[in-house]
Amino acid sequence: MSDIQTYIEKNKNRFIKELIELLKIPSVSADPSFKDSVRIAAEAVKSRLIEAGAEDVQLCETKGHPVVFGSKLINPELPTIMVYGHYDVQPADPVELWDSPPFEPVIKSTPIHPDGAIFARGACDDKGQMYMTIKAFEYMMDANDLPCNVKFMIEGEEEIGSAHLGDFIAEYKKDLACDIILICDTGIISNDTPSITVGLRGMSYVEVEVTGPNRDLHSGLYGGAVANPINILCEMIASLTDANNHITIPGFYEKVIDLTTKEREEMAKAPFSKSAYMSDLEIDDVHGENGYTTLERNSVRPTLDVNGIWGGYIGKGAKTVLPSKAYAKISMRLVPDQTSSEITDLFTAHFEKIAPAGVKVKVTPHHSGEPFATPTDFTGYAAASQAMELTYGKKPIPMRSGGSIPIVAMFEKELGVKSILMGFGLDSDKIHSPNEHYGLFNYFKGIETIPYFFKNFADLNTK
Repeated sequence: MSDIQTYIEKNKNRFIKELIELLKIPSVSADPSFKDSVRIAAEAVKSRLIEAGAEDVQLCETKGHPVVFGSKLINPELPTIMVYGHYDVQPADPVELWDSPPFEPVIKSTPIHPDGAIFARGACDDKGQMYMTIKAFEYMMDANDLPCNVKFMIEGEEEIGSAHLGDFIAEYKKDLACDIILICDTGIISNDTPSITVGLRGMSYVEVEVTGPNRDLHSGLYGGAVANPINILCEMIASLTDANNHITIPGFYEKVIDLTTKEREEMAKAPFSKSAYMSDLEIDDVHGENGYTTLERNSVRPTLDVNGIWGGYIGKGAKTVLPSKAYAKISMRLVPDQTSSEITDLFTAHFEKIAPAGVKVKVTPHHSGEPFATPTDFTGYAAASQAMELTYGKKPIPMRSGGSIPIVAMFEKELGVKSILMGFGLDSDKIHSPNEHYGLFNYFKGIETIPYFFKNFADLNTK
């Protein structure tokens, strides 16, 4: 057993207990009513960093929630790794679909996690994965084996698009200087098939509002004579894709970089069971853009999805109302070389154009982010690949993710450094959904692997 494995075995109960305490804090950044809880979570992360051995740890205020920043600088001649993570979480709604309260963590075994998984909001995204980096740092400090300089930047607004992180980076740019950024906010293919994320989709997120009459109307007296905003909105949304599930917004695909045949062949080598995928989701078939596989559809192709739709009467019983307004939230996942601003403009122009007479439409942009791809031929990737190969016993597969981490492209643009996306979650961990969880195997495997990444990167980049 290696020294890190021995350290984990000795401290595993404490590691679990500490994570559970962090998961109890409802740090929902999207809801202002949780503002105090978000700050409590930030203070908790600050305390854990100090206990682990970080120096100059502080809460850096922003116009929103604070960023926790700390460092351990041992030698200016050595490379510097900056660890990024976030302590905020998604809303737990709908709470009634959770098997246990979302902020009362419980450990349960599952077929995928026979050794147990922690069920709680934020367990995988991102408190569990962020906390792995702190515990790995704790081990390196305890063993007096920190091979390079390290900085921590743990934010509290990732789940709302990192709205104020750009201002933070501009203000603290000198303090954030580093050679690479380690992000453990992604996943692996399975617990016996490690992978490293080499691409992320960007996002354009908008809210649309359709207004008809100046007030809600009696659907018997006015129905059939006045445009119903809900009906109109549904028709407009339906027109945004065609029979081949191809997005119909003019110019939407103009800058999409298609994968080469070789790239598609490499991607197809990743193990994937369509039947297992459908069984896990309890669906009868997959769905998506014609001409692409499921793995391609959810990672390297752009999408358009309705994330919420509402209007009129949605209470108990019946109310025969023709509503004045209808609303929807729509997200578009983007791929290289699309840009969020251009896609938002294209969507807005198209949505306004297709609105029929009798209604008015309004498009309000929300958070956005740019797509990102990282090469596999630089020392950051080599360091991560070698670390995972050592702890898993097999070489990880480079994979693109369908998710979005808006700040990754920002880091490269503003700080001039690349990021390595070495997460340990699984697609089945239900992030953003009821019953989110994170396997104990994955939690401890991350703590075990991260110190090897540090060592490998230091060895490959010692000045």
